[in-house]
Amino acid sequence: MAYQPARTRRGFGRRPEKARPKTRTEKQRPSSEYLFVEEHVQTLEEAANNTLNSLRRLGSQRFALAPFHEHFDRWFRNLRITLSEFESNPSVKVDDQFTKECSQVLSDIDSVLKEKRLKEASLQESIRIVNQKILDLRVLLTRTEREFASKAKEITESKERAVKPIASRLGALREELSRIVRMKTSLFSRVLKSGARKESEATQQLNSTKRELAAIEQSFAAEHGRLRDEYGRRREQLLDQIANHQMEIESLEASSQVDDALEVRRAACDALINVVNAFLRRTGLASETASFSL
Repeated sequence: MAYQPARTRRGFGRRPEKARPKTRTEKQRPSSEYLFVEEHVQTLEEAANNTLNSLRRLGSQRFALAPFHEHFDRWFRNLRITLSEFESNPSVKVDDQFTKECSQVLSDIDSVLKEKRLKEASLQESIRIVNQKILDLRVLLTRTEREFASKAKEITESKERAVKPIASRLGALREELSRIVRMKTSLFSRVLKSGARKESEATQQLNSTKRELAAIEQSFAAEHGRLRDEYGRRREQLLDQIANHQMEIESLEASSQVDDALEVRRAACDALINVVNAFLRRTGLASETASFSL
């Protein structure tokens, strides 16, 4: 009986085939899953709704802090952008009447805002000038206080220089008088009887020196008093001027009619809303304009 080799099953013992790498062309080949998405274009109704909502928002916008003219420029620019976006929408075909009416409203509100800008600029300049005066007065007040302190120090130093030698002489006279009084009680002074005369002379010199010292002190005290009175009057004048200028600023701010121009801006936006609604009615959207009205 001949030897026959064992049969193997198909597929067993073979090496698995490696996946063939993709070529560069295959890698760069666009997939059919990428689809072109067309950008949505607003309808006339959508564009009108967006425009009217923006106009309402701009008409009620408030500006809390001055200067307001800086806010006016930004607000007016946003107003023009709102109308420009409406006019440039492919679904909107504005007519001459719409363009004319919008231009008129924009021209009117621009004129009003320019006038308010000028008034606010004039007010700010007036307040700036008065504030500068207040600043100058405060600088002058500080300088006056320094000058008073410097002159008062000079008077004190001059007084000390003038009093020092007299005070020294006064001390020496007191010692001399005390020595004479002690000698007066001795037997020698009673014999010569010269103690009384010396005591009288020493007392006169002492009293004269005291009067001289008192006169000098009184003179310097009077000089310091005059300086203090002059400084007090000058200080009071400067403080009064500062207070008057502060009241002037308060009066300028109270009498001015500078504000954020809410009413005129709201009126302009209301007028533009009416212009847009009138345009919609002319284009045949009269049935939809009810939702666009104020």
